[in-house]
Amino acid sequence: MGTGIENIKKEKQENKRKLVISILKITLLAAIVVAVPLYVYFFRHAWLTSFKDFDDVVAYLEHYETQSIFVYIGLQILQVVISIIPGQVFQMAAGYLYGFWLALLYAMVGAVIGTGISFLLAKLLGRDFLHLFFGEEKMSYYISRLNSKRGYTLVFLLYLIPGIPKDVVSYAAGVSEIRFKPFLILSAAGRLPGMIGCLLFGMLWDRGNYVGMAIVAAAAVIAFCLCIVYRKKIDKYLDRIYAKISR
Repeated sequence: MGTGIENIKKEKQENKRKLVISILKITLLAAIVVAVPLYVYFFRHAWLTSFKDFDDVVAYLEHYETQSIFVYIGLQILQVVISIIPGQVFQMAAGYLYGFWLALLYAMVGAVIGTGISFLLAKLLGRDFLHLFFGEEKMSYYISRLNSKRGYTLVFLLYLIPGIPKDVVSYAAGVSEIRFKPFLILSAAGRLPGMIGCLLFGMLWDRGNYVGMAIVAAAAVIAFCLCIVYRKKIDKYLDRIYAKISR
């Protein structure tokens, strides 16, 4: 009799613990995905809109002088995790301010950290909680494809192709069967061409080299077309890379 009562008490305590954890998870996700963007939009809207203009972004970063590097990396992380600021404008500004190689280093550091945070946050919260904020249909769409045989190839292509909602992909990957290390490497590789293009634009803008900017734009279009045409060969190549990085 006593043992039965104790088991009931333990079960109630376990249920309470699960309920508390669930509430904390919902609160955390709501704060990151909903509350912060809403706060910025309604109470810091002027700060947000100031990032739409290239010159304003440059002036904003220059205001922090030597600390601007850490401000830029922090904003890059924020852009990946919450996606409330235009990352391309900041990457162009970084190319303008820091030069190509340093800007590429800072941009990749911020992007990799932000992507890792999104992935691990999704892993912590679980699929059901992501459905609440991103929508079950959209989240299930990405998860089912990431769990397919070509999941890792898809990661690379999703990050390579402009216009894809990469914030959703990062969160979906966190609750898929994809492993953290290969995901982080392939997503970074996929981001690299677009990031290089934005940084070169900023650097060439600084030099007034409009011909160079046109060449970069043309190269980006050609590279995109080649990826589509040779996607099967790219699949095989990425499979070999995955075999190495997943060991």
